Amino acid sequence: MHSCIADAAVSSPDRATAAALAGASLLPAPAVGWAELVPHRPFLVQFARRRLQDPALAEDLVHDVFEAVATGRASFGGRSALRSWLVAILRHKIVDLVRQRAGHDSLDSLDSDDDEGPAPLLECPQPRPDEVAEQRERLRRTLARIAALPPTLRRTLEMRALHDASSAEICRELQISEQNLFVRLHRARKALAS
Repeated sequence: MHSCIADAAVSSPDRATAAALAGASLLPAPAVGWAELVPHRPFLVQFARRRLQDPALAEDLVHDVFEAVATGRASFGGRSALRSWLVAILRHKIVDLVRQRAGHDSLDSLDSDDDEGPAPLLECPQPRPDEVAEQRERLRRTLARIAALPPTLRRTLEMRALHDASSAEICRELQISEQNLFVRLHRARKALAS
């Protein structure tokens, strides 16, 4: 097996190119076992949760990534770090899910030859102007409330929520323990909720 690019992460038109690249490789792709995958699971789940805002769905997508690797639908070529490769597959799965939920995958349901009923209504994925105004007002109020937080809580929340920094990065930069980080985040969120 000389595949260097994950089938799960490659769109259909690129499969021929991927196959050609895989055939040109002289080295076999290194096998990736569960022992190598498991340490990356917490990072991948956290990555998916931040993008999807749904813990159960994040767990499912990470499981799908591991299943693709375990069943051989995706094979590691060794051209990047294992975590980078896993994140790339996960990103593609997230994009596919978002497209599927938004109805951009296909319009097959609209191609019916049945002229007996009314034409199906297409919903616009864009928010209405009044919804945009509401969102902007909510964002303005939230940012004002964040700015009003005590400096230690504000900095911690900004790093986590606005800059998407990891726990290790925040602890290192603020020189605090992980426990202190969670306490600060809890207090900041509680202050914003009240």
